[in-house]
Amino acid sequence: MLFPGDGDVTSPDVSWSATGFNRFREWLAQAEGFALAEMYGFGGDRPWSSVSTTLAPLLDHPDDDGPDLTPTQCAAMLPPLEAIIDQRQHEGSDPVLQRHLDDARQLVAVMRFCLNKDVELIFG
Repeated sequence: MLFPGDGDVTSPDVSWSATGFNRFREWLAQAEGFALAEMYGFGGDRPWSSVSTTLAPLLDHPDDDGPDLTPTQCAAMLPPLEAIIDQRQHEGSDPVLQRHLDDARQLVAVMRFCLNKDVELIFG
């Protein structure tokens, strides 16, 4: 679950199973032009320094622990996330694609909330 660090349990959040979060990140990485499975920490040996994506703090993150994402990191990730949503939303009605798009929209909403409140995005 990813949620704002504002201490309010009614704030928006987004959640996945561990498998679902991995599939979502694989989809985002593919949209950014690389395969997550090639990357160090995901079965491959390609260093993260070899890819250029502002989504790296989200993609290269432990499933449910690790450092929280700062409002600045959230702000940097919003444009590429929104671009992926805009580009992919016209690709058809595949249920898996629609799930990823819905998840991306929820994540954008949570990140915007974190920015507006100036709080971290917490992995819990």
